[in-house]
Amino acid sequence: MNRSRLGLADADSEVRLLSRVIETLSAGLDLDEVVQGVAALITDTTHTDICFVHLLESSGQRLQLRGATPPFDQQVRRIGLSVGEGVAGWVAAHGEPVVITDNKLDDPRYRYIPELRGQDFTSMASVPIVTRPGQLVGVLNVHTRDRREFTTADVELLGSVAGLMAGAIENARLHRHIAEREEAMERFAEQIVQLQETERRRLAGEIHDGISQRIVSLSFHLSAAADAVQTNPALAAQQIAAAQDLASATLEETRLAVAGLRPPVLDDLGLAASLESLARSIPEPSVAVDTVAIQLPEHVETAIYRIAQEALQNVMKHAEAGRSLLRLRTTRHAVVLEVSDDGKGCDAAYATEKAGPVGYGLSGMQQRAELLGARLTVDSAPGRGTRLRLTVPLTPTR
Repeated sequence: MNRSRLGLADADSEVRLLSRVIETLSAGLDLDEVVQGVAALITDTTHTDICFVHLLESSGQRLQLRGATPPFDQQVRRIGLSVGEGVAGWVAAHGEPVVITDNKLDDPRYRYIPELRGQDFTSMASVPIVTRPGQLVGVLNVHTRDRREFTTADVELLGSVAGLMAGAIENARLHRHIAEREEAMERFAEQIVQLQETERRRLAGEIHDGISQRIVSLSFHLSAAADAVQTNPALAAQQIAAAQDLASATLEETRLAVAGLRPPVLDDLGLAASLESLARSIPEPSVAVDTVAIQLPEHVETAIYRIAQEALQNVMKHAEAGRSLLRLRTTRHAVVLEVSDDGKGCDAAYATEKAGPVGYGLSGMQQRAELLGARLTVDSAPGRGTRLRLTVPLTPTR
């Protein structure tokens, strides 16, 4: 029985191909290495000329070229297709393979991409890369210069390879995500230490330069009052009055120093009312407030308040806005803070990249959010204002 599958002579050759694919997939967890290695292996063992691996982006709306055999490896990450666009996009949208033997230009699903030189290749086969639960990961394409009639068996073999790839790709993505989280946690730990040291220095400076000096003066006035109480009651009264003034000033300065750690208004009013008070403290622009009362752990309330505070400061200093809105709402699984304005807007990606040092601007807000396991997004563009959204899960993230 003649089993002409992609140029392989028999079933044993197919087994060897799948074994080599498994070996290649098991060699590492780097996603780019995985897809590049399999693409090269497919063309080498199936007597096809070119292999492309298009992976579905996290949005679920576009495919990106992530693996390609030479000379098209230079186009990796540069070529993108919307789901439904081109043959690969059609396969992604319908979850079904496509075979084109010749006359590609006559096929309405085909889209010519100059960088991939489709005119140099006659036949192609395209199969979806799908995980065992049926989740689309991407699309695998092979092309031949000479005319080839890809059989059902050929397509089944490519589907088997794609199935093996799907699991490896998901594992590689999970590994990368875990590694990024670990790196982020290491950075956060360093940043926490930096913030703690900054707070310690701030408190030490305020105690040394302000509070301790007032206490020394307070002690001097009380000593002078004690010395004069018998011989000069009027002078003693003056010294006691001065000491009282110093005591009040010292108490206020101490309160301000402590407020830098946790705003006392949170303890007095709660988060919702504190945000309303914060909005009223902004001289301009006018800030409308829409909040709901909710009780959260103290460190979560403090982080939300500080992010709102920084966001409103950014509106006041940079937005050139006429109006702003601060909203605090709850969903079934999260608390959502939004600060929006009708100002001049900005390039959100540029603003994030140009964020200032630890504790300031978008960088500081992002760090606070990620330490909570929360998500901070900025939606903005020049001329159409800015919306900052903080989503804090009500249950711990795993």
